[in-house]
Amino acid sequence: MKVLKFGGTSVANAQNIKLVLEIVQNQAKQDQLIVVVSALSKVTDLLQLASLRAASNDESYKEIVADIEKKHLDAVKELIPVSEQSSLLSHIKRIINHLETLLDGCYLLGELSNRTADTILSFGELLSSYIIAEALKQDFKSSNYKDSRELIKTNNNFGKAAVNFKVTDELIVAFFASNESQVVVMPGFISSSIDGINTTLGRGGSDYTAAILAGALDATDLEIWTDVNGMFTANPKIVKQAQPIASISYQEAMELSHFGAKVLFPPTIQPVLRKNIPIHIKNTFEPKAEGTYISNQSISNGQPVKGISHIENITLITLEGPGMIGVSGSSKRLFEVLSLEEINVIFITQASSEHSICIGILNEDAEAAEAAINKAFEIEILQHKVDPCIVEKNLCIIALVGENMKNHQGLSGKMFSTLGKNNVNIRAIAQGASERNISAVINQRDVKKALNTLHERFFEDNTKQLNLFVMGVGNVGEKFIDQINQQKKFLKENLKINLRVIALSNSRKMIFDEDGIDLKAWQPLIEKGDAADQQLFINKVKELNLRNSIFVDITANEGVSKTYEHFLRQSVAVVTCNKIACSSAFENYKNLKTLSRRYNAPFLFETNVGAGLPIIDTVKNLVASGDKVNKIQAVLSGSLNFIFNNFDENNAFNEVVKEAGVQGFTEPDPKIDLSGIDVARKILILIRESGYEMEIEEIENQSFLPAACMETTNNEDFFKSLVEHAAHFEGILAEANAKESRLKFVAQFENGNASVGLQFIPKDHPFYNLEGKDNIVLFYTDRYVDQPLLIKGAGAGAAVTASGIFADVIRIGNV
Repeated sequence: MKVLKFGGTSVANAQNIKLVLEIVQNQAKQDQLIVVVSALSKVTDLLQLASLRAASNDESYKEIVADIEKKHLDAVKELIPVSEQSSLLSHIKRIINHLETLLDGCYLLGELSNRTADTILSFGELLSSYIIAEALKQDFKSSNYKDSRELIKTNNNFGKAAVNFKVTDELIVAFFASNESQVVVMPGFISSSIDGINTTLGRGGSDYTAAILAGALDATDLEIWTDVNGMFTANPKIVKQAQPIASISYQEAMELSHFGAKVLFPPTIQPVLRKNIPIHIKNTFEPKAEGTYISNQSISNGQPVKGISHIENITLITLEGPGMIGVSGSSKRLFEVLSLEEINVIFITQASSEHSICIGILNEDAEAAEAAINKAFEIEILQHKVDPCIVEKNLCIIALVGENMKNHQGLSGKMFSTLGKNNVNIRAIAQGASERNISAVINQRDVKKALNTLHERFFEDNTKQLNLFVMGVGNVGEKFIDQINQQKKFLKENLKINLRVIALSNSRKMIFDEDGIDLKAWQPLIEKGDAADQQLFINKVKELNLRNSIFVDITANEGVSKTYEHFLRQSVAVVTCNKIACSSAFENYKNLKTLSRRYNAPFLFETNVGAGLPIIDTVKNLVASGDKVNKIQAVLSGSLNFIFNNFDENNAFNEVVKEAGVQGFTEPDPKIDLSGIDVARKILILIRESGYEMEIEEIENQSFLPAACMETTNNEDFFKSLVEHAAHFEGILAEANAKESRLKFVAQFENGNASVGLQFIPKDHPFYNLEGKDNIVLFYTDRYVDQPLLIKGAGAGAAVTASGIFADVIRIGNV
C-alpha cells in the first residue's frame, strides 16, 4: 500500500489533473494506492475570503462563490465526457448550494464562528476529490471515493483539530480491510469530531491526512506530489542557486519544514516517523525527477548543512531585569502567560546570567503578548526589578539545518562571520544541544541577502557572487565591461568568483537588472533605461540589498565621489578610479577609510595612481610591514608623459594634446592634466597612503601653462589658447634641447614638502628614458635607502585603467 498526496498546484486545473491521473494510473499497475488531494489551487483562500466578507455584510461573497463554482464546472467539462457529466454537475451544484446557504447565514448573522469556518473551508477538498475520483473512473474502473471525515476523528478544536489516533486508526484499518479497489481517492485537510461535526487539520493539513493514513496502514511509502523537485537547500524563489536535496532525515525535514520550507507541512512527519515509513517529495510536472527522499537516515556526502530555511514576520520580545537573576519560576511564568493567550513561541534564548529571556513569536501576536507579559510582571515592573518587555517587530529567523552539523567544528563561526561581512546584524542566536539547528534572528529586510550569502558559503563550492553597480561607461567603462564579459567564465571556473553587473549608468541613462545585465547587449539596453539620477541610483542599490555588492565609479565627477560614504555605510564596497575623494579634505579621506573598516566594506582605489600599476598596493604593503616612506619621486601622468615625449619641432603642442585625448590618455577636460592638478592629487594620495597627513593646498604646483590658458572655461577655448601661446611651449622645448634634457612633469615629496612641476631631466636620470605614456615611481624608505624601490609601466589608457579597476574587483572577491 502506498499513499500519494497531490497539492493544490498539482490539481489547479483540468490540465494539471490529467497529469495527476496519469501518475496514479501508472503506479496503480503495481501498487494499491490511496490518493489524497487538496483543494484546487487558491480555492481555500477564496473560501476563507468569502466567509470573511459574508460575516462583514459584504455581498461580494456571492461573486467569489460564483468564481469557485465556475472553476469546478470548467474542470468537469474538460475531464469528463459530456454523456457522463450530468450527475456530477448536479452533485457539484448541490455542494455549492450548501456553501451558499452557510455563507448566507454568516451574512445574516454578521458573524463567523470557528465551527462554521471549518465547515466552509472543507468545501474545497470535497469538491476537488469528488471530481478527481470521477475522472479517474473514466479510464480506471478499480477506483473508489471515500470521505475522510468518516475515518479521521478529532476533538472539537476547530481550525486545527487534534486527531484521536486510537479511534482514527481503528476506522482506517477496518475500512481498508474490506476495500477491494486498487485506488481510493480521499479529500485531504478535512476531518470530523467524534460526534460528527466538521473539523479541519490546519492549513497544510492535506499532507497530514496522507501521513495519518500511511501510519495507520503501515504503508510502504508516502509520496507528496507538489510543483517543485523536492525540498531545496533554500527557498528557490529567493535563492536561485538553491538545489534539490536528494536525501534527508525525518529530523532534518522537521526542522526545515518548521522553519518555513513550504513543501512539507510540519506535523506530517509524526505519524510516519513512528512507523519508519519513508516520505518521497515528488514533482507532478517532472515526475521523473529524483525528488527528496525522507527516512531515518541522512546521507551527508561530506556536507554537514542540509538546508537553510527561514520564518518571516517575527517579533522578538525581551524580558529582562535584575529581579530575574537567581529567581526560580520566571521562565515558567513567562511561558505560562503566553500559553494562556494561545501564543506559539517559535524561538527561545536566555542569557547565562539569567538577566534576560528572548522569545520569538509571530508579528500578529505581538500586541497581545506584550500586554499579557507586562500584566503578569506588573508588580516586578513597578518595583523596577523587571523592565517592561522590549518588543522588536518585522524580524526574521534564519536557520542552518543538518543532522551532521554536530560533527563539524566552526559552523557557527562560518555562519556569523559570513553574515557579518555583509552587514547583516544578528539580534539573537539559539542553538540546541543536538546541534541540528543553528538559528539567528535578523532584520527582515536582510532576508534575501542573508539566505543567498549563507547558501553561497555552504552549498556553492565556495563560489562568491559579486554584484556590481557601475557608474560611468565611457572609454574606460566600456573596456571594463568588455573585460568582465571576456573573463566571466575563467573567473568562475578558476577563482570561484561569479561576476554579475546589476546596474549601469552614464551621464544620461541608467539601467538595473537584479538577475544581471546582458553584457553582450548592454549598450542598446542602457539607451532604453531611465534618466540618470545619482540619488535614485543610491536608493536602488540600498533597496536591492544584495550580498557582496560593489559600487564601481569610473567617472571623474566630484558629485559621484561624494556618494561613497552612503555606499560604505550599507556595507557596499567601493572601487574607483576617480581621484577626487581620496584627494579631498584629509578628514573626508580619513572618514572613508574608517567607514570601510567599520562596515567591513572594502574601499579600493588602485587606479587613482598609475592606472593598472600596483603602486598604491605597494605603498600599503611597505607601511603594513613596518617600513617608512621618506621620499617619493615620480612621473605620475601618463598623458603628460605621452605629450612631452611626442612634442618636438615637427609636432605642435596643441596637436599632441589633441592626440592624447583621442588616445584616451587625458581626462575629458585636458586642462585637468595639463594644469598639474591631476598629478598633485596623485602624489597627495601616495603621501597619505604612506602615513602622512597633507592637504592638496600644501602641494606646490609649478604650472607650465600661461595664465590665459588656465582661465579658459571650455575645451574649445582651451585649445585656441594653446595655439595662441605656441611660442611659449616652443621656448620650453628649445631650452630642454639646449640642456640636452627631456621634459618630464615630476611629482616630489621629501621632508614633509611636496611639489609638482615640469622639469628638465638629464640623460643620467632614471626618468630620462621613460617612453610613451609610462609612469615611474621611486620610493626611498628606511629599507630602500641608496637604491630606491622602482615601479614602472603604462600609466594611462582605457584598457590598462579598466584592468586596474577589474583587479580591485577581483581582490574583493578573494577576500
